[in-house]
Amino acid sequence: MVNKIIRASFFKRDPIRCARELIGAELIWGDCSGVIVETEAYNAKDDEACHTFMRPSTRAFIERNKAGAAYVYFNYGMHWMLNVLVKGEQSGFVLIRALEPRKGIERMKKRRRLDDAKRLCSGPGKLTQALGITDRRHEMDLCADPRHCFTFNADATVDVVADKRIGISRSAHLPWRFTLRGSPFVSTPAKL
Repeated sequence: MVNKIIRASFFKRDPIRCARELIGAELIWGDCSGVIVETEAYNAKDDEACHTFMRPSTRAFIERNKAGAAYVYFNYGMHWMLNVLVKGEQSGFVLIRALEPRKGIERMKKRRRLDDAKRLCSGPGKLTQALGITDRRHEMDLCADPRHCFTFNADATVDVVADKRIGISRSAHLPWRFTLRGSPFVSTPAKL
């Protein structure tokens, strides 16, 4: 079965639902791709961990972009992070935290200078390095270009686990990190 591009209508809902339902989807990035095995949701309103809480530039980003736009930022001066904009009743973002590599694995290994496929994309900074994602793709529409998009396989079934978000100090208690149950490709196994 051919995978279908996830269109903007998917991202016109709330970030928590989108983050959960992106587990098992495929992220295609040029000649590389992988199955999404870990995400985190961030609400634009009342979520202290979301960039909108302290950054007016992020609030402006939401205003000027459509649902499905790439929000790419540099984290701690070390790693690019790929998020997708969600604009429904609740606006916010889904951070793509980990992938199970599928296509372009040799290219990913070269970019990461690493041979272990399980560690290529097992964290948000690792996956952007493996895929070659930088701020050049900031504000890109991820719902139109088949070379930079998310796709669904309608026949796939996934078992999703909700857990506390990680790598943050504010609002970390919220169970808005989603992982594919049992995946060895996640950044940190869920606490079941």
